[in-house]
Amino acid sequence: MKSLLKPFIKTIQFWYVPLIFGVVFILCGLYVFSRPLETYLALSFLFSLSFIISGLGDLIFSMRNSNALKGWGWYLISGLISFMMGVYLLSYPGISASILVFVIGFTIMFRSFQLFGFALDLRDAGVVNWGNTALMSALGIIFSFLLLANPIFSGLSIVVLTGLSFLSTGIASIILSFHFKKIKRYAERISDPLKRKIEALQKELDDEIGIK
Repeated sequence: MKSLLKPFIKTIQFWYVPLIFGVVFILCGLYVFSRPLETYLALSFLFSLSFIISGLGDLIFSMRNSNALKGWGWYLISGLISFMMGVYLLSYPGISASILVFVIGFTIMFRSFQLFGFALDLRDAGVVNWGNTALMSALGIIFSFLLLANPIFSGLSIVVLTGLSFLSTGIASIILSFHFKKIKRYAERISDPLKRKIEALQKELDDEIGIK
C-alpha cells in the first residue's frame, strides 16, 4: 500500500530528466549504428559524455524527488555510477577495448535493472502500461549482459550489442518519464485536504503492518 499511495499524493519534479537521458542514449545508439566502421575506442568520448550527462541528470532528479518516489535512492546511486564511469572514460581516452566494453556494459546493465525496478513500482501503483517499461528495460539487461559476456572485443558484434543496449535503455527511460508526467498531473489534481486524509490513512496502515 505504501508504494501505491506515495507516488499519487506527491508531485514529481523534473519528470523530463529521464526523458532527456533517454533521448541522449537513443542518439548514442543510433550514432553507433551509423558509424559501424569506426573503431570502438574512437567512440569512447561519446560514451563518456553520455554517462556524465545522464549521471548529473539522475543526481538532480533523485535529490528533488526524495519525498515523492519510493525508489529515489536508485536514481541517486545510478547517477553516481554513471557520472564516475563517464569521468573515468574521459580521463583515460586510451583505455583498452576490453575494459571499455566492461564499463559500458556494467553501466547500462545497472541502469536497466533500475528501470525494471521502477516498472514494478508502476505495476504496484496500478499503472496500466507498466509492461512497456519492463519489456524495454529487460531487453537492456539482456543486451548489456551479452555485451559483458561476449569474448570478441572487435568487429560488428560488439557494435550491434552496444547500439541495442543504448537504444533499449533509452526507450525504457523515455516511457518511464511519461509515466512520471501522468503521475505528476494526477497529484496536482488532488486537493490539499484530500492529500492530508490520504497521508493520515497511509500512516495508520503503516503502523498496522509495522512499516516505519
